[in-house]
Amino acid sequence: MNSNRIMHYISGYVNITVEGYYIERFINICNTKKIELWNLKRKNSILLNASVDIARFKELRDVCKKTKCKIKINKKKGLPFTIKKYKKRKVFLILLLVLLLIIFILAQFVWNIEIQGADNIPREEILALVQENGLAVGKLKNSVDTKEVINKIRLERDDIAWAGIEMEGTNVIIRLVEADEKPEIVNEDECCNIVSNKNGIITKVTARNGTPLVKEGDLVQEGDILIAGWLEGKYTGKQYVHSQGEIQAKVWYTTTQRVELKEVQKKETGNSENKYSIKINNFQINFNKSIPNFEKYDTIDASKKLKLFSNFYLPIEIITHTYKEYEEEVVIHSVEEAKQIGIDRAAEELKEELEGKKISDKQVKVKNETDYIEVEVTYEVEENIGIEEKIVF
Repeated sequence: MNSNRIMHYISGYVNITVEGYYIERFINICNTKKIELWNLKRKNSILLNASVDIARFKELRDVCKKTKCKIKINKKKGLPFTIKKYKKRKVFLILLLVLLLIIFILAQFVWNIEIQGADNIPREEILALVQENGLAVGKLKNSVDTKEVINKIRLERDDIAWAGIEMEGTNVIIRLVEADEKPEIVNEDECCNIVSNKNGIITKVTARNGTPLVKEGDLVQEGDILIAGWLEGKYTGKQYVHSQGEIQAKVWYTTTQRVELKEVQKKETGNSENKYSIKINNFQINFNKSIPNFEKYDTIDASKKLKLFSNFYLPIEIITHTYKEYEEEVVIHSVEEAKQIGIDRAAEELKEELEGKKISDKQVKVKNETDYIEVEVTYEVEENIGIEEKIVF
């Protein structure tokens, strides 16, 4: 809305229809008298729609007499007419003013914090960090030093390359860019050995500096020296160096899973109930006091913050509690079924440790008991087991 329209609204104006054979003369006289007309729309040769300030409307009567035109008011618009309309509804007007005041006050606070980027960094860690430095839900926006918060993020998080903060309405957007993993900087002046960090059987030795102490096929234990941090020459004697190289070895990951031959499992019936509560800042009100009509159920909570506009959040959350009914049923497993369940559970347990590694072998051992079996799964993988260890003289 431009400044002219705002002024017209504050002073009040009317939409009119002018009828007559001398419409052009009517407009010319208005221009001469500096009576501003806008939203001019010519319907036909004798009809004109226009808008005019209420303060200048009376002057149009003389113009109509001179041009032998008739004038009719179609609509009255603007603040004076709005006040007049609600003058008899004082309670409503007061409530409206109170609501506007509340919205104005709420607009001075932070009611939502949104984090964008850095998907590999837990959101909870970033929220905890910014809260420690003065940026939290419920804080006055003017009291938050965004530059200070950004500096703290950069100083305390090596995994963040860039951080920026924007305040839009009652919403704070924290934009992050993750740092690339820094390449390992080798200090050539620091003498070190390469030692084993796991038990395994050596499959390949690549020594670029230092003296290899193991060869292919050797069995090593955690802590054994693989490449010594020294070189010995016939004439130069022993010289300590920063050993470098890679040692590949076969290592093993083992886990044991117990699987009951008779298990009680959950089965959803498809029946569910929703109950609701409202959370105002840290105060929660439950609309439904009764418990679900199910004997056995799982609860899933989902919350949604209310907002007036895209970035004007309110300190109000609507929480939906979904209760899903389930029945318990007894499932009898055969030994083969139980064995496969154990293998699947073992694979899930070791998923992160085995990710990206080449599995060369898998061994499964089953121990049968009366009511259950124990499944021991061992994965053989090939990986680099060498880590640097400083030589202390």
